[in-house]
Amino acid sequence: MATIRSTVLLCLGFITIVVAMFVISVTRTPQLSEQELRAAGVFVLPQPRALAEFQLQDQFGENFALENLENKWTFIFFGFTNCPDICPTSMAELGRAERALHNAGDMAEQPLQGVLVSVDPDHDTPDRLGKYAEAFSPRFLGVSGQRESLVALTQQVNVAFAKVPMPISQQAPDSAPGYTVDHTGNLVIINPRGHYHGFIKLPHKSETIRLTYQTLAAQF
Repeated sequence: MATIRSTVLLCLGFITIVVAMFVISVTRTPQLSEQELRAAGVFVLPQPRALAEFQLQDQFGENFALENLENKWTFIFFGFTNCPDICPTSMAELGRAERALHNAGDMAEQPLQGVLVSVDPDHDTPDRLGKYAEAFSPRFLGVSGQRESLVALTQQVNVAFAKVPMPISQQAPDSAPGYTVDHTGNLVIINPRGHYHGFIKLPHKSETIRLTYQTLAAQF
């Protein structure tokens, strides 16, 4: 009888271990290798880079500075609200990734903070910028500031931007001279220490963003 009982207990124990391993394999955070990240257009710096102080403002008129990048993963896109294609497409993909992670409860310890930093501060008022950013996720921030303040951040994360006059043929008669803004399209990644961690190249895809966040958060 004792032998039978021991055999049953051993079988139950084995079954429990198998079930536990199956559950872990199904629910564990998927991770991408360095090669898989690079193949997807994700580049992680060999040594994350500490950022110097900068001072910007969000859509609520609150300061947005170095301390606002700490204790969370921040994905920053540098664009502008009148951008015809790259900006809304990239922000939409970032929004899909952030909502998927939020709905799955995957951001409890290290949230993903989505930020649009405007490279057109002459046009993008806080109200306009806020409505634009929040259209992609109610938790997104729209951030801007004086050109000098923007440059203080953009130069540290290898982002460039420049105002470019539009051709005369594309401008409406009797209107102020039109312009667009050329800018780097990278999605900049800031880690929870507030360090520049890497970037995702165009074109952006929500699944790549989601897997990148899960991989980096699991390894950090």
